[in-house]
Amino acid sequence: MTQIASKNSMSYERNYSLMTVILFWCGLVVVSSVYLTIPLAAIFSDVFNSTTAQTVWTSSAFSLFYAVGCLFTGPMSDRYGPKPVILYGLVILSIITIASGLSTSLLMLIILRSLQGIAAATFPPVVVTYIVEIFPPEKHVTTIGFVSSSFLMAGIVGQVFSSSISSMFGWRYVFFIIGAIYLITTIIVALRIPNVDNQNKNSSLLEPFKQFGFIFTIKPLLFCYVIAITLLLTFVGMYTALGNYLSLELGLGSKDVFLVRTVGIIGMLFSPFTGKLVAKYGIQNSLRAGLTLAFVGLAFLGFTSNLPLLIIMSVIFVTGIAVTVPTLISLVGQLGGHARGAAVSLYVFFVFIGASLGPIVAVALLNTGSYLLTFETMALMLFIGIVISLVVKFTKPSKVLK
Repeated sequence: MTQIASKNSMSYERNYSLMTVILFWCGLVVVSSVYLTIPLAAIFSDVFNSTTAQTVWTSSAFSLFYAVGCLFTGPMSDRYGPKPVILYGLVILSIITIASGLSTSLLMLIILRSLQGIAAATFPPVVVTYIVEIFPPEKHVTTIGFVSSSFLMAGIVGQVFSSSISSMFGWRYVFFIIGAIYLITTIIVALRIPNVDNQNKNSSLLEPFKQFGFIFTIKPLLFCYVIAITLLLTFVGMYTALGNYLSLELGLGSKDVFLVRTVGIIGMLFSPFTGKLVAKYGIQNSLRAGLTLAFVGLAFLGFTSNLPLLIIMSVIFVTGIAVTVPTLISLVGQLGGHARGAAVSLYVFFVFIGASLGPIVAVALLNTGSYLLTFETMALMLFIGIVISLVVKFTKPSKVLK
């Protein structure tokens, strides 16, 4: 009997790798939706006879509703369990995404993209709760690192996928094909991802939302959210400014600019190894290390016009972000205690508020005519995060660990 139990335990242990791969895949394809319409803006302007200012709402509307949706899906996972929320979210995302390809007007597409954002929000904040609840503690940061790297890679993969499919088959097939991918992913999740024994199934649905009030009284979490805003703000802002600099100042073509951006994937590959860094040096020291790397890479971007050095600095910057993101998510999950779902939902909300502000801030700074000011101002935002990580003591609040 003991041997059978041991065998089952070993089999379950081996499944952690498969579960990590599936969650990585889910993060990659779901978050890619955020970036699908960026390469399609010019096409939408022609097809729907609209201005660029109007077509950008196919991206902005998604990001806005995505951020707001994250406020609700985390608490829903506390009540109904993470797997059902992820599963039903994927089903709805599949249907809405395919429907988006049938849009006959820009307004219809924007509305469907808004609904897409809400559906996509069922994964990022919920998957962290799932990982913390079903994976052993020693695997938390590493697994979150893998999933976090998929979120970052989605920024490049989503655009590559969209550009490739639209050039070969037309823009509608971008939505048809990725919608089919979501359906296949739904089946994989249903069959291969185990459920979690939900301890809060008899609690009130409104109870998790009440945790927001408690969370905003916890200073360590508030400081985490300040850092969270700067992460994708500087990540998206840096690539916006870098693309402008490479094309206008260095005279690179669109393909070359895209290749420079793609090299950033090298930095993202460090994200899955964050768990080992945290295990050896602690979560707060790892947070400081990640922020410092990102700061150094971004700060030096403003002082050089040498292309190889620019590429190296961009990789260092992305490496810092790739280390910081899973570390900060893990820290927020720890600090949230039993309010973990609500705490992580707020984290994702602030991260994507930062992502929405990134292009706006970058363009505003670029309008000053100084690339040095642009990069150094964004680097200063990361430096504020470093200061916070040095002076704030991130301890678990007893009031939410009831």
